[in-house]
Amino acid sequence: MTRQQTLERLRADPAVSVLIIGAGINGAGLFRDLALQGVDTLIVDKQDFCAGASAAPSRLIHGGLKYLETGEFRLVAQSTRERNLLLRNAPHVVHPLRTAMPTHSWWGGIWPSIQRFFRRPAKIDDRGILISEVGLTLYDFFGRHFRSMPRHSLMLGRRVRESLPDIRRDVRALHTYYDAAISQAERLGYELIDDGCRTHRGAMALNHVTLTGGEGGAVSFNDEDGNAFTVRPQLIVNAGGAWIDEINRRLGRGTQHIGGTKGGHLIVDVPILRDQLDGRMIYFGTPDGRICLIYPFMNHVLVGATDIRCPDPDQAVCEDAERDYMLEAVRYLFPDVPIGPDQVRYRYSGVRPLPRSDAADPGQISRDHAIVEDRIQDWPVLSLVGGKWTTFRGFAEEVADDVLARLGCRREIDTRELAIGGGKDYPRDAISREAWLARVTALCDGDRHRAITLLSRYGTRGEAVGRHCARMSADGVCRQRPLNSMTDYRVGEIDFVCRFERVEHLADVLFRRLPIALSGQLDGVVVEEVASHCRRALEWSESRCRDEIEAVREVALRAHGVSLAPICGEPPEAVAAATEDPGTSSAQEITP
Repeated sequence: MTRQQTLERLRADPAVSVLIIGAGINGAGLFRDLALQGVDTLIVDKQDFCAGASAAPSRLIHGGLKYLETGEFRLVAQSTRERNLLLRNAPHVVHPLRTAMPTHSWWGGIWPSIQRFFRRPAKIDDRGILISEVGLTLYDFFGRHFRSMPRHSLMLGRRVRESLPDIRRDVRALHTYYDAAISQAERLGYELIDDGCRTHRGAMALNHVTLTGGEGGAVSFNDEDGNAFTVRPQLIVNAGGAWIDEINRRLGRGTQHIGGTKGGHLIVDVPILRDQLDGRMIYFGTPDGRICLIYPFMNHVLVGATDIRCPDPDQAVCEDAERDYMLEAVRYLFPDVPIGPDQVRYRYSGVRPLPRSDAADPGQISRDHAIVEDRIQDWPVLSLVGGKWTTFRGFAEEVADDVLARLGCRREIDTRELAIGGGKDYPRDAISREAWLARVTALCDGDRHRAITLLSRYGTRGEAVGRHCARMSADGVCRQRPLNSMTDYRVGEIDFVCRFERVEHLADVLFRRLPIALSGQLDGVVVEEVASHCRRALEWSESRCRDEIEAVREVALRAHGVSLAPICGEPPEAVAAATEDPGTSSAQEITP
């Protein structure tokens, strides 16, 4: 259903079995699982899908090596298993990540590690070779189920210098092990929503709607035009992340479940460091006992992360002090590599939905997840506290089984080995990959590199994108033409995303459906040109288009440290190709 059809359906019949408030990764994973079981479910979010903390992770799919120090063996076992499953189920966006852990001594960190294991405060500024070897051996053991990557290895002495010439001179060894990274977290979050809607007619999703209250068995919302609608659920799942307590308050009961911490990250342009990393992540401790990470990401380098208590998630941005701290951490490990604020292309921050805790060190708060039940008015409200990207499927399975039992239903489909979005029918061997590329290359006017880009960006969904681009639009625009401002994108890509991926705002395209902002390509020209194509696809007026551009400029500067200068006051269509007509076209086309 389209957005309008969904709203009309709810106004005609507001009854649903389950209402999920919050479309971050926990909510999206649960929505897909319940839809697969045939449960009538509505998921809503005040922002876009996957726009809060779920759009601001370290972009790792990892087993949680550091959780071994606190004895959270069950969490490590679950995390490594889910990591291995995601490598299979979402191979278009989840990839193996070779990780190097530098050590400075043989015996360092043994006593502090023992203290941490028994949950006593301790600072570890050096995890020595011995304790690292023990930890990684355990890590390999816990990751044995569905294993698809090599076990860890150890590099000593001269070989360390040959591998990383600019690393600090007192590094004596490098342990290498394998985790995974997710290139487009926001896209995978959207694909979970999309899978759910395609699976079951009674599964509905609405972004950009605001919860206004709950009373008499009805939960009230407003859309962005101020139009009200209500929902009558049997059960409510609060998947609001850092906003869980605020959502419960609006439903009618104050809670204190969340004590979130803010994690800031940087995307920096340091070619000499990117080249030395050679595809690896460096996972290292700083002198103050924090863990930092550095790894190549979309032709730049991702640096993270801070861990700061944040009482107001709406104000979570990566401050200059956090930026400087992370840059200093890089200089600590690579003292001869020049890196400064002017090389930061993008920054972002989100609030982890951790359980409320009095722990002095935020890094000691458990990253495990829990279901907390409250009775609010006549509803059982299940708040999803904690969790992380790696374990979202397992967490969703636990919650879905709970919900199904309450509804008197049984599980029909196991999601453990079920592909997600563009991971469905993904070509895993050379023969099937060549067949897919040959088929899509034909849609791309014989451009094989373009077909490879589509597979990388969308997975097998790239074939539908390629087919859409191969068609001439109703107003005669060639969708195969590259954008003027970004030649690795096509006019038809923007059109496809706007028409078929539940886009409401320009920011949805630039920050989430496509990795334009995340890859450091966001500038004034890009924003204006993409806006012109969004305007055509979504039939915006000129004033609406200008408002969207201004909103993106504000978010880019406030939340991401990117200043977007206006393009000499030109209307957005002026930056598009001269052959293109800025008028609108019919949206009645074949859904891919």
